[in-house]
Amino acid sequence: MQIESASFDQLAEWEKELSSHYERIRQHELNLDITRGKPSTEQLNLSDKLDGILCNDYRAAGGTDTRNYGGLIGLTSARELGADMLQVPTEEVIAAGNSSLTLMYHAVLTGYLFGFAGNTPWRELKAPKFLCPVPGYDRHFSICAQLGIGMVSIPMNDQGPNMDLVEKYIREDNEIIGIWCVPKYSNPSGITYSDETVERLAQLGQIANPGFRIFWDNAYAVHDLGHYVSLASIRAATLENDTVDSVLQFASTSKVSHAGAGVAFVSASSANLQSLQQQMQTMTIGPDKVNQLRHSRFFTEFTTLKEHMRKHANILKPKFDCVLEHLHNGLAEMDLGQWEKPQGGYFVSFNTRKGCAKAVVKLAAEAGVKLTPAGATFPYGKDPEDSNIRIAPSFPPLEELDTAMSVFVLCVKLASVRQKLEQQRKAG
Repeated sequence: MQIESASFDQLAEWEKELSSHYERIRQHELNLDITRGKPSTEQLNLSDKLDGILCNDYRAAGGTDTRNYGGLIGLTSARELGADMLQVPTEEVIAAGNSSLTLMYHAVLTGYLFGFAGNTPWRELKAPKFLCPVPGYDRHFSICAQLGIGMVSIPMNDQGPNMDLVEKYIREDNEIIGIWCVPKYSNPSGITYSDETVERLAQLGQIANPGFRIFWDNAYAVHDLGHYVSLASIRAATLENDTVDSVLQFASTSKVSHAGAGVAFVSASSANLQSLQQQMQTMTIGPDKVNQLRHSRFFTEFTTLKEHMRKHANILKPKFDCVLEHLHNGLAEMDLGQWEKPQGGYFVSFNTRKGCAKAVVKLAAEAGVKLTPAGATFPYGKDPEDSNIRIAPSFPPLEELDTAMSVFVLCVKLASVRQKLEQQRKAG
């Protein structure tokens, strides 16, 4: 049934049927969680051979005792791993602790408090702002919110962020000092930036504030579900456009090995790395080199890493298939929502009818299925259309995910029908 063409009586009957089904579901007292993109236990088990892999040999190549202090920029072997993931030279990589989010936070603080490469610190500007492609990653937005950095939403399309708007805002406002990007399998839409989008992003340094930086969060660089999806090199594009200082790239093994005990990487120009190191040497005497050595021996070469990620894909793909099958079977012939079909990453982005997302999340929660809060994928937690919901299939077992998606589809139908009934009542 198409909701727009349904009569009031048809909607009322449909609402009655859906409500009855919903109340039966509530009686089961479910407790299911599809809120965040955490690896499942089965995925984490793939890396359990990290435990004991050093066999009491803590010496890195060159003789460094990894148990001791020092090595601010990380082991060379770990930096080589990061270079393989980001497709950049090893000398342009710092290997750090387990979290790329920590590195991003540190980088934003560096720009805010001290400035990059001798440029004006962002805090000295009247109203520094980041451009934020939406829907996007809530933790990016939290960093800006905590520091009082303004956020300007940029809608995403199937090529990446709307570059006409990006360029327009940057030309009009010299206090735009950054843009968040998840360029491959964007969180949550799953979109991979087109070659043209990467090229236009690389050119922004020619028109932006000299302190402007692209935060290139390549969190899903190796997270293909099936065939490999290529992403144009932002580094190569900046070299061609003489804008190498405008980009900071990030990646980690947090969804590759053990999520809470991985290795994170930042890659940038020598001027940017120098700015980061100046602050790092005050706050740390070096990263966890023992863990970096473990990863270097576990992933002996990039082909080893790619084979490991195929094992992840074998676990994840049935879960993504489950989500997409429920959405297709339950909603494809109805005008109740739209969704992406990602080829990798960790999320499925779903858009309800305008004004329904919060109602869907609330209904699901009351039925025992936890979803990411509506609005979380927008700056300040405010989705102007109240429509986007991020679905995270990775963590629950397939059977639980199957149940959760059945409930989700039911809640989408119920919220949509109730909204339309209310609209028709008000219209008389």
